[in-house]
Amino acid sequence: MLFRTLTFTSVALLGAPAVAQMVPIERAATAPANAPVAEPPASPTLPPPVAPTVNVPAPIPLPTISPAQAAFLTTWLQGGADHGLTANAANVAGAPTGETLVRAALDRARALRAGRIDTADFLEVWALRPAFYDPLPGFAAAVAADRLPQWASLLTPRYAGYEGLRRGLVAYEAIRDAGGWAKLTAKSDSASIRARLAVEDKGVTPAMKQVEALQRAQRRYGLNPTGLLDARTLAELNVPIGDRIDTIMANLERWRWMPRDLPVNRVQVNIAAAQLTVFDGDAPIASMRAVTGSPTNQTPMLSSAIHSIVLNPPWNVPSSIAKRELWPKGRAALAREGYKIVGTPETGERIVQPAGPNSALGRLKFDFDNPFAVYLHDTPSRAKFSSFDRLASHGCVRLEKPLPLAELMLKDDPQWAGQVQAAIDTEKTQRVQLPQKVAVYLLYWTAFASANGTMNFRADPYGWDKLLAGKIEAATKRATALQVASKGI
Repeated sequence: MLFRTLTFTSVALLGAPAVAQMVPIERAATAPANAPVAEPPASPTLPPPVAPTVNVPAPIPLPTISPAQAAFLTTWLQGGADHGLTANAANVAGAPTGETLVRAALDRARALRAGRIDTADFLEVWALRPAFYDPLPGFAAAVAADRLPQWASLLTPRYAGYEGLRRGLVAYEAIRDAGGWAKLTAKSDSASIRARLAVEDKGVTPAMKQVEALQRAQRRYGLNPTGLLDARTLAELNVPIGDRIDTIMANLERWRWMPRDLPVNRVQVNIAAAQLTVFDGDAPIASMRAVTGSPTNQTPMLSSAIHSIVLNPPWNVPSSIAKRELWPKGRAALAREGYKIVGTPETGERIVQPAGPNSALGRLKFDFDNPFAVYLHDTPSRAKFSSFDRLASHGCVRLEKPLPLAELMLKDDPQWAGQVQAAIDTEKTQRVQLPQKVAVYLLYWTAFASANGTMNFRADPYGWDKLLAGKIEAATKRATALQVASKGI
């Protein structure tokens, strides 16, 4: 495996979570360049054009289900709450049977396989889109073969990340049903604090020191583990149980947008947690801190493949950053800071920061195709990596330990294995193609489960959780209205 051998910080040390096809286009035949040009013939009277015959497959009718199949589907639909799903109200009003039950099952299948909102409702920066999924053909085949349980079992994402959230949802709904948790204040006594911490974290024992128990909570919330009940820790502990459940449900939805078959070797960035994790299959094997986009410069959700690494990269400053931050300084100031202005006023000017120790991209840049011009890169500014608030970039992802990552990706290339640092030391700018592309996913996880099942939460810095919840609610209302209208109610 490409990522089997690791030399940089392991997941355990950093407390990381157990977290298009090209279609050829036929070219029209063209005459040779020196062919004589003939006079066009007189236009004859032509018969009206005949529409070409197109073989359109007949629509698949809704299958008729047996009583035993209806019983299974009814039970299966009732289990949707464990995934944060409920059947559409227009489908399950009363006791659903026959066509109504079938349509409810198809709705559930779409929700599990591709999420609950149409891709037209996605933000532009939600570039990780679920593949189109029509559940009817598979459902009809399963009914005919009497294999509905097997069909249903293949709809749910088979990832440890999704399953951890699903179990977390069940646990937090049980906490809610038991009355939730008491609100703490800065003056709360030790017994109240310990009791509150134990509600979410079963690892908190009566014999555990309060400092240690608070540190466990702070790590789960991505805070500095001081062991003190400071204002930020108090605020996290007082987040209502309903909000935590909503966060889990939003993240379950994003998991449903993921492809069902992820590359075995891949790099994932959790934007909200500002952390990069290397995966081998579904298991995280290494991790490092990152700096991701600020709330005003959001890092997009996307999937791509790292195809090359640039050593000693120059920085071609994006026009938006140049206009907002650099041009106002004036040309003289830019020159003093080492920037170069390329082009002319007539053809257009742009700002370039040459390669070097002070380049904003540092010594390494990991390139992958995407419409947002974002990438992973080194940085000369290291202080932010020691912070627990690391959403501060213009949208790209800065890496705490880019050199070990580059060495890992190039270890199977005889020319480059073990030679990355030496090549950097030459200060020559060069692009190195990877021996094989490495999948990269930029994701937004504000809730995830640790290997022991304990839930971790991060803030919703971009407001995407609440926005997604609103879009799901709107989509559900639209679907209900359409179904009610189709029934003439």
